[in-house]
Amino acid sequence: MGRPKPQVIQQQHRDAASKLDVIVIGAGLGGLGAAISIALTGHKVHIVEAASEIGEIGAGIQVLPNSSRVLFSWGMEEQLARHATRPKQCNYLHWKGGNISHMDFHEYAEELGTPFWDFHRANLHLELLNRAKELGATMETNSKVAGIEYEYPEEGRTVAVAVLENGGRRTADLIVGADGINSRCREILLGRPDPPVLTGDLAYRLLLNTEDMMKDPELRTFIENPQVNYWMGPDAHAVNYVLRGGKLFNMVLLVPDDMPAGANTVAGNVEEMCALYKDWDPRIPKLLALCDSVFKWRLCIRPNLNPTWSHESGAFTILGDAAHATLPYLASGAGMSLEDGHVLGLCLGRLAGKSDDEKKKALKVYERCRRERTEKIVARGNLQQHLYHVHDGAEQEERDRLLKEFSVFNGRGKPASEEELQEKGLEDTSDPFPWRWHGVGKWLLPYQCEPDVEQRWAEVESEAASVESRRRASTEVRAQL
Repeated sequence: MGRPKPQVIQQQHRDAASKLDVIVIGAGLGGLGAAISIALTGHKVHIVEAASEIGEIGAGIQVLPNSSRVLFSWGMEEQLARHATRPKQCNYLHWKGGNISHMDFHEYAEELGTPFWDFHRANLHLELLNRAKELGATMETNSKVAGIEYEYPEEGRTVAVAVLENGGRRTADLIVGADGINSRCREILLGRPDPPVLTGDLAYRLLLNTEDMMKDPELRTFIENPQVNYWMGPDAHAVNYVLRGGKLFNMVLLVPDDMPAGANTVAGNVEEMCALYKDWDPRIPKLLALCDSVFKWRLCIRPNLNPTWSHESGAFTILGDAAHATLPYLASGAGMSLEDGHVLGLCLGRLAGKSDDEKKKALKVYERCRRERTEKIVARGNLQQHLYHVHDGAEQEERDRLLKEFSVFNGRGKPASEEELQEKGLEDTSDPFPWRWHGVGKWLLPYQCEPDVEQRWAEVESEAASVESRRRASTEVRAQL
């Protein structure tokens, strides 16, 4: 029997003494997710977006069960199911063609209680925007933040002021920086420039109309039997899956970065792209021949922000790519941003007041829930970069051997025991197929924000009580001297 669906969270109503004014900087997936979760806990939310209009660019996005669980809890299952594709499985293939291993997404979803979903980013973004508005969030565009200042309206209480480039000022009890990988908020928090870290890879992202694919018997199967496919080859890999009920086909090609310094996105050359994959599985050149134009996206990461994600006052914090941008090779960047936003909302939902101490406690729990998990995601994304791109030879053969050896546990609906792994000479977490139980699936996919917040909140309260007990004991000793 698998895990049940999560309960839908009902919006709280707060009195003025504990109702925060919260500003979210950035209206991407992470910013909108934070707005939803914070609004559900009864706080007032205003979103500040630098762009002239709120929207999402890009193509496909994979949502894993830990992320769809968050979306379900926000009451979005029905709205999102209309836009989602539910792929049956994920396949790993050699770059020349030929299956190496697979993972049954439906089997895992049944055990976990929530699905693997594929979306066009624009559809997911629009539904998040609609939900945030429905919960009372307000927003403004053309408002680029230049700096953050602090004011002290009363003792023990700090408010933050977002200073806009146009001279405007927006004051809040808490400002949440969700402005993405090229985050100004991160640099404000650090007090210095901090550019993203280059990974050496770029992505060609393209969307194909499936009408032409349906005319080719070899390509038609991609549409008629929706699955996620990964071809792994020397210094490159390719991913594809179906979107919008079979109307669109999403393809991402990951290759060495040759973009000019300072560029993040540039127009790509279709002929150049096709040449990179001319010797791959013949179906890939066939697919690329259907492409008229393409863009190149530089792939960068953000090592975790030290020593903390939050200002010492408790009036300013960050989340998502601003804190821990990862390579897309674990299909978890957006998912981590959604989890961040949900955890932050759950923590703020426990506040009994607006004091700095209250806010700092909530942010301490938030970061304690999120820091280690997101560090592990970034690290595993970096490992997958290597595993996907090894050249044919001994290392590739060992990777493929492990992929096949771990396949023996497919179809069981649960992880193998330590004894079973030892019997086959396998180590937990060493499966190159990351979402299976013995890659990182065992800790990535079943994650639930609510019990994590419950546990960490209790830890922080216990630590605070212990500190207070020691302080009182010390005071008593001094009084007796």
